Amino acid sequence: MCGIAGFCDFSKKSNKQTLINMTDVLHHRGPDDSGYSFYENEFANIGLGHRRLSILDLSAHGHQPMEHAHLEIVFNGEVYNFAEISKELESFGYIFESHSDTEVILKAYHRWGIKAVDKFIGMFAIVIYDKKNQKLIFIRDRAGVKPLNYYFKDGLFMFSSELKSFHEHPDFEKNLSLDGVKLFFQYGYIREPYTIFEHTHKLPAGHYAELNIINTKFEIYKYWDVIDSYNKPKLNISFEEAKEETQRLLKSACEYRMVSDVPVGIFLSGGYDSSAVTAILQKNRTEKLKTFSIGFHEEKYNEAHYAKKVANHLGTDHTEYYCTQKDAQEILPLLSEIWDEPFADNSVIPTVLVSKLAKKDVKVSLSADGGDEIFGGYDKYTKIIRYKNYLNKIPLKNNLNNILSRINPKYIPILNKINNFEVKYQKGINLLNSNNELDILNTIVQFYNSNEINKILNISHKDLSLSLKNYPNILDKNEVLDKIMMIDYKTYQLDDILVKVDRATMNAGLEGREPFLDHRIIEFVSTLPNNYKIKDGNKKYILKAITHDYIPKEIMERPKMGFSIPLNEWFGDELKTYVIDYLDNIKLEKVGIFNVKEVVKLKQEWLEKGFHSSKLWIILIFMMWYTKWMNK
Repeated sequence: MCGIAGFCDFSKKSNKQTLINMTDVLHHRGPDDSGYSFYENEFANIGLGHRRLSILDLSAHGHQPMEHAHLEIVFNGEVYNFAEISKELESFGYIFESHSDTEVILKAYHRWGIKAVDKFIGMFAIVIYDKKNQKLIFIRDRAGVKPLNYYFKDGLFMFSSELKSFHEHPDFEKNLSLDGVKLFFQYGYIREPYTIFEHTHKLPAGHYAELNIINTKFEIYKYWDVIDSYNKPKLNISFEEAKEETQRLLKSACEYRMVSDVPVGIFLSGGYDSSAVTAILQKNRTEKLKTFSIGFHEEKYNEAHYAKKVANHLGTDHTEYYCTQKDAQEILPLLSEIWDEPFADNSVIPTVLVSKLAKKDVKVSLSADGGDEIFGGYDKYTKIIRYKNYLNKIPLKNNLNNILSRINPKYIPILNKINNFEVKYQKGINLLNSNNELDILNTIVQFYNSNEINKILNISHKDLSLSLKNYPNILDKNEVLDKIMMIDYKTYQLDDILVKVDRATMNAGLEGREPFLDHRIIEFVSTLPNNYKIKDGNKKYILKAITHDYIPKEIMERPKMGFSIPLNEWFGDELKTYVIDYLDNIKLEKVGIFNVKEVVKLKQEWLEKGFHSSKLWIILIFMMWYTKWMNK
């Protein structure tokens, strides 16, 4: 796990010191080693930078940038099946000097070109400089576990694991992307390929790109898409056959992610996903696995006692830490440094804490992200199916929608006293207006709908909603559950969950690994009948059946809890101070995108009645980010 950065400057103004600055700002991602290659040729100045977190082959043989023949690589991530690929390459006469996956990736590309990626099982952001053909090749893993950003304007192309590298280049123009702003306010994160800045993008997951250094042409190509897996016919196999194959794939994915030359641990919440990973790995091991969990003194948020029960049953070496109000208050001002793009998922706070906790004992930690998106674990999935069935039965739905749209909810007696009634009323109208399951998903998950964004922001923007028109390769034959799960895999999981885990673990100098995001699992599970995932309202049915083979049902069965925090209880008056400070009228006006009167109205209703807390959190996070990165 590492940090990579670099440039291809066709104006030839960039120098090696700029490359060093861009790379070393990622020191937290790779505190163990650094490397820089700088070239000046007739076409451009080219720089490749690397910060190393040593996980495989801790010797100098794993140093990057690494060269072979006319190729040079910088790489972030892990290719877990590198040993098998190296054996195949040895049969073609390749000789290896190290035991690192980097050398295997480089020589695999030398042998097979971009087709080498089809052999890789892992998470990766790869940049290869082809000196013979004068090309830069960029490759991102299928699920998008590892980040890869790029900037291209006025002859300057830059790439990096995190946007903060770009601020180290004197020619970076940090102008707000209005599409990025809109996406953040709508969902609380910015979906690929957009970022918060103009001319700056995320390379989409499952894609590779080529920059032709001779003619400056930049092209992006898709090599994998989760939608293609869902578009395949459903398998006609029994539940027991499906369970056996799913369990085999899970075991393989988990064991691959234990390959390391440093200690490995597991984040354990006590839910089905992390418990399944822990149980599979602890089985048949004599040494105790190290497991880590975060607890809260506020009981309705606390999962620690569930994790402890699982750890005791499995016999792991378990460590738990109870997060306090003081812990949270210390992390809050750091958020805009760790997440250098506006990011509003407040579970980042316990994620930072559990990463710091694990780093004391291990250098790698497995987490179980992806279980909900793959096996159907979210309550919203059953809710959307129920809503769709209900909405289809409403007679004269359009007429009812037209009538309700003309009524001002402020003047509806009794109901207008309900907390956030206007927002709930508008959400109900949007649901009535839904034409399909993605419209319903969009209505449920957004913080600000389009009408609210138009009120609070003085910007023009495209429609970037989660709608079928934006995903033309989804087939009509796909079932409702398929459609919403594939979109969650491509959006919420990718640009919220994985961004949260990558930045939190890397900030602690810890490598996070995701067994459920082994592409072989989603490729198989997506083709299973949906009643193997949600059966009679029982979510994650097949994963639960597998877990019960290791852990008794009575230990596991309990209400599902999200990894959320007691925001108001923790911050209280301090949060009020932050809101008053950052949402100051002068500061809001200076940003230039806000309808300040509307923001002040929201702020006052929150201060006086406690309304709109999630909406205020979005604005606060944006203003904290803006103060940190746009005022530099």
